[in-house]
Formats: sequence, structure tokens, C-alpha cells
Amino acid sequence: MERWKGRVALVTGASVGIGAAVTRALVQQGMRVVGCARNVDKIEKLAAECQSAGYTGTLVPYKCDLSNEEEILSMFSAIKTLHKGVDVCINNAGLAHNEPLLSGKTEGWRNMIDVNVLALSICTREAYKSMKERNVDDGHIININSMGGHRLVPSADEHFYCATKYAVTALTEGLRQELRAEKTHIRATCISPGIVETEFAFRHHNSDPEKAAAVYESIKCLKAEDVASAVTFVLGAPPHVQVGDVQMRPVEQVL
Repeated sequence: MERWKGRVALVTGASVGIGAAVTRALVQQGMRVVGCARNVDKIEKLAAECQSAGYTGTLVPYKCDLSNEEEILSMFSAIKTLHKGVDVCINNAGLAHNEPLLSGKTEGWRNMIDVNVLALSICTREAYKSMKERNVDDGHIININSMGGHRLVPSADEHFYCATKYAVTALTEGLRQELRAEKTHIRATCISPGIVETEFAFRHHNSDPEKAAAVYESIKCLKAEDVASAVTFVLGAPPHVQVGDVQMRPVEQVL
């Protein structure tokens, strides 16, 4: 990770869970991190904690609604003005709604596509543009995916969400191929965790907190810090090493 000190990373969905853990880890490693979310209060608190801990990097909170392309473009413009550009893009933001295929609301489906697929693609495109215009040839784009992007769980609550994560799997490989066609050494990686104990299930099952709690009580889950460790492992790999897809799940997880 030594070569990333002082470099700029964008982490989406940085306020809680995996995003917050990844943000903390990168600041600890000396990176300048722009952490974005719709609500930056928790990111501001995290920035103060990182500073108090004496971490060598910095954290800049940025308010951005990733379902709005104009806000994403404005964020990248601000990053260019203040920090010259993005060297590492961590597409972490994602959400799930309990909207089955046979009875779900279009609004919920659209919101999942907007954040899980389109925002990820827009951030990827803009990050690549930022790297290319500055002749950055060692950048890295990391998509935080899900095991749901590789197999389908037998739960109607999850089916549309899984479809968006299958899209992330395809988009990451497509990105890798396009980067190779451009003869760049910018890398693309997909990290696909299984059940991680965060606020995710409580947001997904917001009308049934007992069901959400049961998800995390059934087995010893991954922690957000486990995923953050995977991110630093991938970033810390030698520049000639392309880590394409990291699949990680709790030992006790069946699917």
C-alpha cells in the first residue's frame, strides 16, 4: 500500500457499514479519501475520528445523491478542482428493496438499478476519464459486489437485487476487457462478500427488524472490516497483478 500514500480515492456510500470501514482503512494507509453519501454527518464524524487517531491520510466528506447523475458529475468536477482527480474509485454504494418479481413496485426496482448499476457505471466512467486526462496508468476501480451477483438465493425478497448484482459482475469483466483494449494498466476488481453484519439487512427489511436481526444471528457473519481488508489486499497487489474477482463468505454460510 506504500505506493498509494497521498493518492486520491473516492468511496461511495461511505457513511456506514462496508463503505465506512473501507474509508477508514484507506485513510489509515495514508490516502486522501473523498467519502460520499446522501448524509455526510457520519462521514464528518469518521473524519474527526481518523484525525484523532493520527492516521496519515485525510478524509473529505462529500454530500451526493448517487441516483442523480448531475450530482455525481458535480462531485467529480469538485474533486478535479480540489484534488486534481481520482486515482482509485471504490464503487461501494448499494441498496436493496423488498420488491419481488411478481408483485414488486417499479419505483423500488428503478431505485435499485439507479444506485446499484447506473451510479456505479457513471462513477466508473468519470473515474476513468479523470485518470486518462492526467495520464494515470496505475489507477484502480473496485466494485463492491455481492455473492448475490454469482448465485440466486431462493427468496423473492432478493431476486431483483440479485439481478442488479449479476449486472455488476458483468460490468466489472466488461470494464476489464475495455481497459485491456485501451492498453492501459488501470485495474478492475470485483469484491463479492456474502453475509456481512452491517445496517444493510435492517434497511432491506425495514418493516420487520426481527427478520433483519435473524439474518445476523443465524451464523457468525463477516464484518465490514473483513471486506476492507480485501480492498487493501487488492490495492496492495503488485501493479502487474490483476485480481479480477474476490468471493468471500462466512465459513458457516451455505449459499
